[in-house]
Amino acid sequence: MSSGVNTDTLQIPPGISRPTPTGSAARLGRQGLRSVALLYLGLLVALPLSAVVVKGFAHGFGDLRGAFATPGATAAIRLTILTSLGAAIINGVLGTLIAYVLVRFRFPGRGILAGIVDLPFAIPTLVTGVMLVALYGPASPVGRFLGRHGLHIAFAAPGVLLALLFVTLPLVVRTVEPVLLELDPAEEDAARVLGAGAWTTFRRVVLPAIRPAIAAGALLTFARALGEFGAIVIVSGNLVGKTLTAPVLIFQLTSQFRPEQAAAVSTLLFGISFVLVLVTERLVNRRQA
Repeated sequence: MSSGVNTDTLQIPPGISRPTPTGSAARLGRQGLRSVALLYLGLLVALPLSAVVVKGFAHGFGDLRGAFATPGATAAIRLTILTSLGAAIINGVLGTLIAYVLVRFRFPGRGILAGIVDLPFAIPTLVTGVMLVALYGPASPVGRFLGRHGLHIAFAAPGVLLALLFVTLPLVVRTVEPVLLELDPAEEDAARVLGAGAWTTFRRVVLPAIRPAIAAGALLTFARALGEFGAIVIVSGNLVGKTLTAPVLIFQLTSQFRPEQAAAVSTLLFGISFVLVLVTERLVNRRQA
């Protein structure tokens, strides 16, 4: 039975506001979502990292000094930092070039090239190491040819660098690409009309706009390369003082029942990576502001 009241024509008296989703229910919903997100991140990330820090520095810096006293430890840290830096610089340049080609040019096979860029994300890093050894190992035709000319890739420092370049390539490309997509190609066309060459146009128009993205991608590359294990443990040969890297050193310390020292070195690498991630976030936020 209808009450005869048309609710569609009801008017709210002056001074009384309509109910909005910003009331107590909405606040509780937002707080609940934040709580779930923080709890998940805390259990998944913060808690394990805290356990590693506590484990590694429960006795002060003694365990870290003990880890550095291990034969080849200092050389492993140095090789890890140098190869990570090399990967960040090389991929920073060539990754930017690839991103520019993918965004500014249309050509047959462009979609395939874009898919190849993402392959390092899909391929297990251990498989990457096996691929590089199969291609550049001393038993392969390419490896024998390079070896006759004094260039050794597998089981040498160049192999470590090559593995890091492979696994970190998408980081720069996929960081720079969205920024290039936001740029108006008309600005580049105007620069060319005014007589600027291709390099001058890129340096004066494109580069200033994408420089923060390049820096962010390079920093992410460096941070990711610091912790790479799967590809390195296969392609480097783990030669003490020559090709042993910090992540493999951590694995060896754990295998030798020295978990405190392994945790101390892990905390050192984590600290470096965490600072780089914070710097990256600052660069990205500055670009978006």
